[in-house]
Amino acid sequence: MNLSCFTRLFNLRIITVFSLTFPIIMLNALNTIHKQWLYSRHPQGVVGTDHYTMQEQVLDAGLDRDEVLIEARYISVDPYMRINQSAKPTYNPQPHPLNTVQAGGVVGQVLASRTDKLQAGDWVFGMTGWQTHARVHFSDLTKIDPELAPVSTALGVLGMPGRTAWFGLTEAGKPHAGEVVVVSGAAGAVGSLVVQFAKRHGARVLGIAGGAAKCAWLTEKLNADWAIDYRNFSDAETLSTEIQRLTGGVDVYFDNVGGLVTDAVIPLIKRRARIVICGQISQYNGGLDNPEMGPRLLHHMLYQRATMQGILARDYLHRMDEMLPIVAAWVKTGELVFEETFIDGFEQLPHALNSLFTGEHRGKLIVRI
Repeated sequence: MNLSCFTRLFNLRIITVFSLTFPIIMLNALNTIHKQWLYSRHPQGVVGTDHYTMQEQVLDAGLDRDEVLIEARYISVDPYMRINQSAKPTYNPQPHPLNTVQAGGVVGQVLASRTDKLQAGDWVFGMTGWQTHARVHFSDLTKIDPELAPVSTALGVLGMPGRTAWFGLTEAGKPHAGEVVVVSGAAGAVGSLVVQFAKRHGARVLGIAGGAAKCAWLTEKLNADWAIDYRNFSDAETLSTEIQRLTGGVDVYFDNVGGLVTDAVIPLIKRRARIVICGQISQYNGGLDNPEMGPRLLHHMLYQRATMQGILARDYLHRMDEMLPIVAAWVKTGELVFEETFIDGFEQLPHALNSLFTGEHRGKLIVRI
């Protein structure tokens, strides 16, 4: 969604900048250090600091017409970053290029501007990547209203994860009142929202997560009907038995994880079930380049005449105007629970990305600069 669209939606006030020279001169005089994390080596398994190189240089704050200089305040880490590092084609024909800034979403503040669309101090969202500063054309940024919700939510519930959960569930999952919706990775940024959206549709919801604390959070805070700690099960068969005991069968499966959990769920799908493939995080470390390809679940799809659909957040980017008035209202009134886990320090970005795969956080993981 572009700047004008977001501004129109929330009636934001745009203020003309009358003088642009002073902030630029001040930045040069301060010799501000600009830091970047470059993606420098392809990981075969677990991703970490060995696959990145920190680069520092004095910031060049010169701007062309209609450009702004922003300083990052919050930087997102997301599982899709690991997908983009695959040596083989994924939803992108080419992998993330080596020796370039790691791509990613950023919430920052404008330091200097050469456009009347943004002024110093404005909060913005942009895909400017893992760097402390960025020189950007204003049309590549979305202005954020800090009165609407915490600005960090532009990376979570009011951003890509929220869009993924909302459209993935409503358009591919199509839940109905009384149906059973199972969500894997249910304590994550996307899964925790899917649980709540499904409940708002009147569905009965089972959340699958790792650890007793996360499961308690799902039932006590997000009002899931059931929660299962997959770590308590050594094989798909015993996990499947427990899911069947609780739910009696599955109408909608929103899959963020893949692997053993999906092996346990698929045999339990009901007639006309809908399976939403959002993520396969269990396969990202070590299974991207050489995945296990056996289509061993297809007979279940046949028997139940079920559908399976992969969804990507980018497919719904142009439809943010549909989601934001609804979800933002729930955020503002406190009707929607969203949790953000912050890791402090630009230097922590590679570690933060790795921690997505170890279950160390709940909700949306963000690095605070």
